[in-house]
Amino acid sequence: MDAVLEIENIEVVYNKTVQVLRGLSLTVPRGAIVALLGSNGAGKSTTLKSVSGLLALEDGEVTAGDIRFKGQSLKNRPPEKLVREGLFHVMEGRRVFEDLTVEENLVAATYALSGREDARSRGYELVYDYFPRLRERRRQLAGYLSGGEQQMLALGRALIARPELIMLDEPSLGLAPLLVEEIFEIVARINREQGTAILLVEQNAAVSLAIASYGYIMENGKIVIDGPAEKLTANEDVREFYLGVGGQDGEARSYREIKHYKRRKRWLS
Repeated sequence: MDAVLEIENIEVVYNKTVQVLRGLSLTVPRGAIVALLGSNGAGKSTTLKSVSGLLALEDGEVTAGDIRFKGQSLKNRPPEKLVREGLFHVMEGRRVFEDLTVEENLVAATYALSGREDARSRGYELVYDYFPRLRERRRQLAGYLSGGEQQMLALGRALIARPELIMLDEPSLGLAPLLVEEIFEIVARINREQGTAILLVEQNAAVSLAIASYGYIMENGKIVIDGPAEKLTANEDVREFYLGVGGQDGEARSYREIKHYKRRKRWLS
C-alpha cells in the first residue's frame, strides 16, 4: 500500500511527565479519507500535532516511535517546511485571521507555495468554486463570518497550499447539522476531485464514516479498534458507543451511559 502518512508506535509526553499517546500506529494511504474517532481527551488532536510539528508549542514531545510523510521521517522537521512539502493541518476552532478579509486570508496561505514551481498559480478560483459563499464575502472581515463560513475559509486556505494531505481537526465543531452535512460533502468532493488524502479527526462518527474508506477509534491514547468504514459502521460496539444505536432493544444510546469498564472489556478482550 502506497502511504502518504505512516505513524508507527509513537508515544507522546507533555511537560516531560504526562503521557498522552501510548504506542499509537495508523496509516493514511495516498488519496484516501481516513477517520480518527474518539471521545474528548482520547488524544486525537495530540496525534495531529505530533504529525504537523506543533507539539513543541505546548511543551509536548514524541518520545518513541516514528512518523513518516511520503516515506521520510518527520523528526526535527519544522512545521513551515512540512506545509511547503504538502502537509496542511486545519486546527480545531478554525483559527482564521479575524482582522483580515476572506481574500487576505487566502493570500496569507500562499506563503506555503514559497519556492515551489507552481507558486505563480494561486488557486483562488478553485477555492471559490468549492465555496461560492466565500466569493460573495471575499471583501468581508473573517471575524464577521459565521462559524460555517469560517470553516469553509479554513479549508480554502488549505486548498491554496495544494497539499497532498490535509489533517482536519473537528470540522463539525459548533456547526448546525445542515452545515455539517454541507462541509463534509465538500470534503468528500475535494478528496475525489483533487486526489488529496485526508486524515479526519471527529467525534461525529456517523458523518465521518460516511465519507471515509477506513477508520480508527482511540481510547486513552491508543487505538482500540480499526477497519474499513463499512465494517466499523456494522460493528456492534461502534454502533452502540459511537453511532448511538445498539443493544438488544435497538434503541439509541450514548456510550457515556455505559460503564467504562464494560466498554474496555469488550473492545480489548
